Amino acid sequence: MSDQHAHWQHTYDAHPGMYGVEPSQPAVYAARIFHDAGVRDVLELGAGHGRDAIYLAESGFQVTATDFSAVALTQLRERAEARDLGDRVRTVEHDARQPIPLTYRSVDAVYAHMLLCMNLSTQEIRDLLTEIRRVLKPGGVFVYTVRTVEDPHFGAGRALGDDIYENDGFAVHFFSPALVDTLSSGWALRERVSFAEGDLPRRLYRVTQTLPSR
Repeated sequence: MSDQHAHWQHTYDAHPGMYGVEPSQPAVYAARIFHDAGVRDVLELGAGHGRDAIYLAESGFQVTATDFSAVALTQLRERAEARDLGDRVRTVEHDARQPIPLTYRSVDAVYAHMLLCMNLSTQEIRDLLTEIRRVLKPGGVFVYTVRTVEDPHFGAGRALGDDIYENDGFAVHFFSPALVDTLSSGWALRERVSFAEGDLPRRLYRVTQTLPSR
C-alpha cells in the first residue's frame, strides 16, 4: 500500500462522510450536461464516499463509482442501499494508475472531481486519459475538475516534482492552462472554467471535453 493510499484509507476511516452529503457544484453541472447529451451510463473516477455518485444516481444515471479506498467505497455502498439506489450504483476498487476495469466503449460519460490532480505524474495522467478514451463511447462526455497553479497551496509544502506538492499528508498535482490544453489533444474541448471551492478556498478548473463521434 502506498503512503497516499494508506493516508486516504485512514482519513476516510477517521472521518466518515468527510465531504458531507450534498453534491459538489461540478456534479450538479455534470448531471445537467449529461442529461443534455442523452447519457445513461456514467463512470465516476475517485468517487470517495459517494456524495456525487449518489447525486448522479438520484438524477437517473447508472453509475459505476471507483476509488482506491475500500473504506470510502463501503461508506458509498451503505449510503446507496439506504437510499434504495443499490440497483443504480456499482462500486469498483480501482487505482487510477492501473487500467480501468471496464470494457471498450462501455460508458456514455466519465466524471472525476479532483481525481486527476492527486499524486499522479503527468505521464500517469496521460495514461489515464488513454484509458478514459478507451471506455467512452464515440461522442462521449468527460467532465473533470483539478486544482490549479493559482491555488493557495501551489508551491507550498514539500515539492515532489512535476508541479506536485504535499501539504498535511495530501499530495496534489496542480494544473496549468497549458496542461489542460495538452490533455485535450484529440478531444473537443468545450470549456475550461475557473472556480473556487471550500474554505481556503481551493482554486480549480472545471473542464468539459468530448470525444469525436467517430
